[in-house]
Amino acid sequence: MMLASSSAPMPEQGWQTTGATGSLQNLKKFNRQDFKNLRALCLSQGVLFEDATFPAHISSIGPSLLPKEQLRQIQWKRPTELQRNPYLIMDGVSRFDIMQGEIGDCWMLAALGSLTLRKQFLENVLPKDQGFQDDYAGIFHFRFWQYGEWVDVVIDDRLPILNGRYLSVHPRTSNEFWPSLLEKAYAKLHGSYQNLNGGYISDALVDLSGGVQVQFSLQNPPPDLEEILKAADKSRCLMGCSTPGQSTRNIELRNGIVQGHAYTVTGAVKIPYKNGWKHIIRIWNPWGHGEWKGPWSDNSPQWDRVEPKYREALLRNKDDGEFWMSCENFQEQFSWLYICNNTPAFLDFGDEQSTAWSLTSYTGLWSPGLPTRRHRYSSGAASTNPQYFFKVLDHDPNTYNVTISLMQKHPERMQEEKNLKIGFFITTGNSRVLKKIFLRTRDVTSYFILSPGTYAVVPAAAEDQEFEFLLRIFIKNQDYNENSNFLTSPGLPMDVPRQNQDSSYEALFLRYAKQDSTIDALQLQQLLNEVILKDEMTSVGGTFSFDSCRGILALMDLNSNGRLTLQEFGTLWRCLTKYMDIFSKEDRNRSGFLDVAELKNAIQAAGLPMDAQLLRLLMLRYGDAQGRVGFCDFVCCMLRLDTMSHAFQNLAEGGSQILMTAMEWLTLVMYT
Repeated sequence: MMLASSSAPMPEQGWQTTGATGSLQNLKKFNRQDFKNLRALCLSQGVLFEDATFPAHISSIGPSLLPKEQLRQIQWKRPTELQRNPYLIMDGVSRFDIMQGEIGDCWMLAALGSLTLRKQFLENVLPKDQGFQDDYAGIFHFRFWQYGEWVDVVIDDRLPILNGRYLSVHPRTSNEFWPSLLEKAYAKLHGSYQNLNGGYISDALVDLSGGVQVQFSLQNPPPDLEEILKAADKSRCLMGCSTPGQSTRNIELRNGIVQGHAYTVTGAVKIPYKNGWKHIIRIWNPWGHGEWKGPWSDNSPQWDRVEPKYREALLRNKDDGEFWMSCENFQEQFSWLYICNNTPAFLDFGDEQSTAWSLTSYTGLWSPGLPTRRHRYSSGAASTNPQYFFKVLDHDPNTYNVTISLMQKHPERMQEEKNLKIGFFITTGNSRVLKKIFLRTRDVTSYFILSPGTYAVVPAAAEDQEFEFLLRIFIKNQDYNENSNFLTSPGLPMDVPRQNQDSSYEALFLRYAKQDSTIDALQLQQLLNEVILKDEMTSVGGTFSFDSCRGILALMDLNSNGRLTLQEFGTLWRCLTKYMDIFSKEDRNRSGFLDVAELKNAIQAAGLPMDAQLLRLLMLRYGDAQGRVGFCDFVCCMLRLDTMSHAFQNLAEGGSQILMTAMEWLTLVMYT
């Protein structure tokens, strides 16, 4: 069951915290339960954990989810009682592991399906320090982002069973239990399974990522919808969509689309078709079955007109709930599109400049104050409530440069509490109200094009009822440099401090350098593998080896001391961001590898010299047995090629006598 938005809040983005309580390094413990201490206690006593704060009882299901007779028939069983050899995860985490159960939580499962595609978010939610094989004590834990804090939720593994069937989500593979246990933790966070029976996919996307979500009405879509979708997919956003209709009935139309239902958007590409190009969108149904039957569906004739290499890379002809459809049909069949990420990278489509987004956040309490008998969201109220100032320095009339998100906080263990109608004003220096947005949703987010100047955001509510809030203000800066306090875009996964944070690469550097002011090859290897390779695409081609990191360090180490300073790492970080962007663009079939033609295009896109002989040698040195180059090898190749190309230019410009051409020089140094 998926609740529909009452109006279209516009785009948003996200962030994560470090250091303080509520960060990924110092999690807030839900109900003050400590996973490691509780597991150690159970292991020492030889017992399986039973969670008294979310018991195996009707109270955890909820009184109205099922008829009383069925509630009395529910049994609670552990995976070890259901399967001889249960696993938390088998062969990795995939959206195809998920099949919705009796509870109407398609909104949460659609967000979860998107999460499985983005490792940089997934590993924050699903800790690896648990399972059924080692130190099993019937206890598990999962993490969710709540109002600016990461919360660790502990559960026991007793699952509700009704007439031999899972009441909750059930795995496609019978002995894999991560979907069922994660759903139970989310139900506990919300107070009961019943409270998951209907909700907003926008809320779930934020809870699973700590990001900012954006909603687009497909009844009145932005003119750049296709470009936004492609940019969102390229920048590794979480995405979902929903259909119109009654969410309580879930009527399946003859064309296969379910009304009042939430889906996951799993891809958006442009492919050659007939004599032009076609934008198509890939969508997944959290039921685990039930697919679109129209154009571009699994057996549609449109695929017969697609080149075999595209068809083989994109088409998966199985009844697994996933299907393709055209952008036109997408707008006809669905009502809302939801996009979520750490930064508004997808708003930068068509922007060739280096961009970044700063983030400032505030928590506060809005109070109606003196009764004036006038609406709190009238323009006059803007001058009587707390104001949060920000300054815009850059302005391009064609691109969005400010994103504002206001989230109302529900009391702990009262997640089902109804949302107030909240919003904010944006005022200018002379207190003139420039914008006003109010909606009855958990958070209200919009993006704007604002000219340079000083502005204020004024949170408020429509009702005379106080509420706690989290306010986040993102500001775009066109002239990003290593000394500015900005989040780079497209954003690589990282933790970002709450207010006026250092540049993203600086925060990363300090985290891995620990107490030192430099990092060595081993620290660089750990950083690259844990941060860069969190994305599914970049991790396919293997990891950064210690030897490759020593090679990277040797190229970037200007002091020749075997370590990188912050300044040297900043140069490397900008190269990595550029190479990831190029790799993503040229890996058109999303395989995680570049073939020889794609490698050629990538080198040309980087503006580096290259001929047929050098290309052949690069494939011999950096390619695998199938003639493909993965992301790690691509980075090593490009860094070496870029460095040696500049070295040749410096020698030539310095007047040195060079008895070979640039290509002969590069061929020599690249293959030795």
